[in-house]
Formats: sequence, structure tokens, C-alpha cells
Amino acid sequence: MKLSLAIFSLALSLPATAFAQDSLNVVTSGEYPNTFSSGSANVSKFTQSSKRFNDWSISFGAGVPLVQSADLTSIKNGNGKNLFGYSAYVSVDKAITHAFGINLQYDRGETRQGWFNTKDAAPANAAANRQEGARTQYDAISILGDLNFSNLLRRVDNKSPYRWALHGYAGIGTIAYRAYLKDDSGQRLMTEVKPFKFGSFFGQAGAGLKFKVNRRLDLETRLMYVYTGDDEFDGGGSQYSDINKREEQVSDNFFNATVGLSIKLGKHDSHLMWHDPMQEIYYKLDDLAAKNQDVEVCKSGDADNDGVCDDWDRQLDTPAGARVDGAGVALDVDMDGVIDLYDKCVTVPGPVENNGCPTTTSNSGTVTEAETKLDGIEFDLNSDRILPSNTPILNNAVNYINSSNGSYTVIGATDTRGTDAYNQKLSDRRANSVKDYLIKNGVESTKLDAMGKGKKDLKYPECDPATKCPEWKNRANRRVYFEAK
Repeated sequence: MKLSLAIFSLALSLPATAFAQDSLNVVTSGEYPNTFSSGSANVSKFTQSSKRFNDWSISFGAGVPLVQSADLTSIKNGNGKNLFGYSAYVSVDKAITHAFGINLQYDRGETRQGWFNTKDAAPANAAANRQEGARTQYDAISILGDLNFSNLLRRVDNKSPYRWALHGYAGIGTIAYRAYLKDDSGQRLMTEVKPFKFGSFFGQAGAGLKFKVNRRLDLETRLMYVYTGDDEFDGGGSQYSDINKREEQVSDNFFNATVGLSIKLGKHDSHLMWHDPMQEIYYKLDDLAAKNQDVEVCKSGDADNDGVCDDWDRQLDTPAGARVDGAGVALDVDMDGVIDLYDKCVTVPGPVENNGCPTTTSNSGTVTEAETKLDGIEFDLNSDRILPSNTPILNNAVNYINSSNGSYTVIGATDTRGTDAYNQKLSDRRANSVKDYLIKNGVESTKLDAMGKGKKDLKYPECDPATKCPEWKNRANRRVYFEAK
């Protein structure tokens, strides 16, 4: 719940703060020093050095402009032809937030339009069947706003693929052009407009679809619509020329379809426009982990890497992947002697030989041979206490011994930790603990003897020393079993 609230709060704050990271009071180290401070009363400001992302890029591309609204057009003009020009652009892009940026863009190109047949709509001084065409060379500088629609709508639960993004662009600038008209008498300059002069301002808007190729490169297709505000851009001459009187045009406008690349600048792996909000959570967790690594928590180390220092770890060789308790002992939920990592029946007790799963009884209620082997009575480290998981086996042993005519020796054993003397005494206590339990539950004392064999009677001899084996084998060595006399 706390993580969900944190993610939600972070997502709301992204557009306004551009991932300002003073919301957590964490001391960081490494690549992003002093990003956070300890203590809520002393919070470091968001700085350039604390950014987790890049926010600058350079874009360039090329395409085809098509005059759409004019007296001389590129699309389906008088004789049905489509005339294609060429264009190119380069821009410097700055992301302000994850959803909005500013681009300074330079465009250069040439539109081609006209080739209408004057037989259909001939000016007064035109000869019959005369064909005319025009071309306009232009240079433009504009400032564009960049709106990332995908980031406005994208989910912040890390389930959305951050590979595609729909962008919207709109802006104004100044355009300079030279418009030429070509007819039977040749080509001549009709209109020339200088940049940054009255009448040279224009607007453009459109959309682009970006694909993230890698951390450095984006591929984009754009379709922009350019509004020139000038009726002479098409090369028809003055506003009231014979050509420009063919239709009442307020502005000569054109489409510009391009394909381009964006190169993301900076040292970070992620660009702000592609920055997954969940990455901020991951980065903060990484910072916390880095901080913990810098602090010497365990002077004695953690040999088995279970998160419990060796000084108070009761199980120094916990198998990799096993969950442990506060003492570093691998968990055994059903206490059957098989740790949860290897237990096929985690919540139901069963002997080691059956992978921790219970054995079955026959319909008549008699004890099966697997239940009378009596070698699955295991103990905790340094303990002679009978575990609850062992009581079903011992109760079956009571019935089995009472129904038989023989007598038995209860033999205790240990693993290889500790001295011979200590383990001998511990094995004696274990054997007598089981003997006492059986007698208390109805076995005749004359049928039982008890003896300990210390650490010299291993079920798994290869576990000497104990560190050579997983804990389940060492636990199996800490056992009591029966021998018939």
C-alpha cells in the first residue's frame, strides 16, 4: 500500500517538478552525490547534477513538401499531376517535463507547384494551351512546443511499453523565400521575402510518431502543416496577378511529411521524454542499497549471504535461496526436518526420505513399513527437545514396539559441529529424551535402552565438516533412530 501511494504521488508530481527528487530524505553516494539529505529540515534542492535523466537532444530529417492551399498547387493541379519538392530540418530540443518540451528548428526546402493548363482557366493575357509552373525555395526558423501525448495518457504501473510515443507540435517563426514562375518565356523571379520582416512570420503545427531505437537514438515520422499567411508564396506573383486572381486565396499553405532521427545527449541511460516514472522508484531503491553497502553492518561478515551476520547466525551455511528466521536458520514451516526450500509439502509434516511429505497408512489402520523405519526423528541445532513434527512418528513407534516381541536400542547422534565431548553428551540427551517419551506414552521400559554415539555416527558421512553440506543433510545427521537387540 505504501509503495502504491508513493508511485501515485510521484506520478502526479512529474509534470510540475520534472522528477524533482527532494521528496525523499536519503543520503546517496556514487554517481549522484548529495542528491538527497538526511533530515526533513535540511532538504537539498534539485540541481543539474542530481538529474537521473537527459533532457537535451538534436533532431534532423528530410521529407517532401506539398503545396495544398494556393492558386498553384502540388496536389492534383490543373492537369492532374502531383509535384514533389524536397525539405530538410534540424532542431535543438529541450525537454521541460516528461510531457512537454521546446524545440528551436531550422527548415530548408523547395516546393513545386503549378503546371496547370490555361485552357481551362486562362488569364486574360495568356495564350491558349500555355502551361505554367512554379517553384519556391524557402528557409525558416521557428520555435515549436512539443507535447508528448503518450506520456500524458501512459500508465505509471510499468506495464506500458516505453518504445512508442505520439507527439504534437505547434509553433511560430519567420520564413524567407524566393518564388519563381516558369512559362513559355522562361523562368523569372516573382516574389522575394526576407527573414524577420513584416509579412515573413508563419505558423506550423502537426504530429509525429516516435520509436525508441535505443538509449541514444529515436526514429520519427512527422506530418506538419505550414500556414504562410502569404498569397504570393506559390510563385503566382503579386496578390492581384492574373494567376492569383484565379482563386481567392488568403494564404498559401503546404504539408511537409518528413522522416528523421533524434540523438539524445547526456550521460544518463534515460531521456526525460522516455523516463518511466517507475524508474524513479528503482533509482531510489538502488540509492538505498548503495547506502547500505557503504555502512559496515557485519564486522564478522555474512558467509552464507542470508542477511544475518555471522556473529549471531546459528546456521552459517544456509542454502542459497532459503528463507531464514532472525537467527539465520532456514525456515521449516511444518517443522518436519525438511526446510521449505526442499520441502515438497511445505505445510504438512513428512519424513526426509519422502521429501517432507507424509507417508500413508493402509485401510486397516496398520502402520506401513515406511513409518516404522524410525530414523526420521530429527532435532534442532544444540537441542534435545522433541519437535512437534516428530510426534506422529513416535506415536506410531509406540504402537509398533508394543505389538512386537522384541526390544530396541534408542540411538542418538549429532552433526559435526562442536567438540566430541559436547556432541557425545548431546547425543545421550537426545536418545534419553526419546526413550522417556516412549515410556511415558505406554512402552514398557524393559523393551528400551538408550545410548549416544556423538558425531561419529553420521547418516551423511560426507558432511564433515558441516559446511560441506546443505543444512537439510546436517539436520538429518542430528537424529535418533532405533536398532533391534
